[in-house]
Amino acid sequence: MSALQRTPLYDAHVAANARLVDFGGWEMPLHYGSQIEEHHAVRQNVGMFDVSHMRSVDISGPQSRAFLRYLLANDVNKLKQTGRALYSCMLNPQGGIIDDLIAYHFAEEQWRLVVNAACAQADIAWMKRVASAKSFEVVIAERPDLAMLALQGPQAMKVLGETRAPWAAAVAEVKPFTAVTFGDVVVARTGYTGEDGVEIMLPADQVVDLWNDLLAAGVAPCGLGARDTLRLEAGMNLYGQDMDALTIPAQAGLSWTVALADEARDFVGRAAITQFPASGQMLGLKLQEKGVMRAHMTVQTASGDGEITSGTMSPTLGISIAMARLPDGVLVGEDVHVNIRGKSVPAKVCQLPFVRHGKAVEPKS
Repeated sequence: MSALQRTPLYDAHVAANARLVDFGGWEMPLHYGSQIEEHHAVRQNVGMFDVSHMRSVDISGPQSRAFLRYLLANDVNKLKQTGRALYSCMLNPQGGIIDDLIAYHFAEEQWRLVVNAACAQADIAWMKRVASAKSFEVVIAERPDLAMLALQGPQAMKVLGETRAPWAAAVAEVKPFTAVTFGDVVVARTGYTGEDGVEIMLPADQVVDLWNDLLAAGVAPCGLGARDTLRLEAGMNLYGQDMDALTIPAQAGLSWTVALADEARDFVGRAAITQFPASGQMLGLKLQEKGVMRAHMTVQTASGDGEITSGTMSPTLGISIAMARLPDGVLVGEDVHVNIRGKSVPAKVCQLPFVRHGKAVEPKS
């Protein structure tokens, strides 16, 4: 068995008494004592996550834009200005999701993709295969020299400005899904929690100083446990759990990320998802009685059975919530039943997300 990989913040996690676990081959913090307190810190104040295991991949060359327009289901032509970012799926020829990622536009011939850690090597191999097959003039460069830190919560922008004063003015003006650069540091107003905040890409030898400065400013270190309950409340897919290479974007509630407006644009997977649309939809569930919904539990509906892909107890709402792949025809507000250890428990179908900016999302009338 090969040794687990560690991020540049490993010693900082140990010093903060993190419980470390194997996460896709990386030794990462699950929590620092209380997953619930870390969750509430992000919803109510500010928390930070080491996400250095995610991989940055730089795309450069004269055909960078054309390559990304073919590689990704979303259309990078939506990025009219440098500094803008775009969420997209990367599909296989059958329309299944190889990975979900964020594409950053730095210059006409300079882009960056940030992909999931567990998929990184397969993703890069796939990018190179697509580029070679179509003879795109691009350079695909993995960036293991970069670390990444997510600062999330209603006080995130204020704390970052106080901790890094030279960045304060520019960061305060940056719009959602937009990035600003400070030398070799990129600060992007993106995140995975449903809260305001930023994700900071920086040289690995600078991340410990930033972590320690934020820690001294009162920012709570948060682990994978809180990250999962926060993202589920925010209705965001987790790759490998809510979607995989057999899932097309519509089945994961990600049709909005597939750009079909330009009929002349071909991209990997387009023919499959337009000619052979699959059934199923991603919706939320709120359990109506005590219990906790978990992945792979069966959902009984009037239109047939569905399956939970992610479920947990929501720290913000105090009830069990879940994301579920349900048959076409199931509607928001419908009563269904979830099989929890052989017991049929009532649940209500709802739209996603469950929580946004610290508050419960109320059903649409």
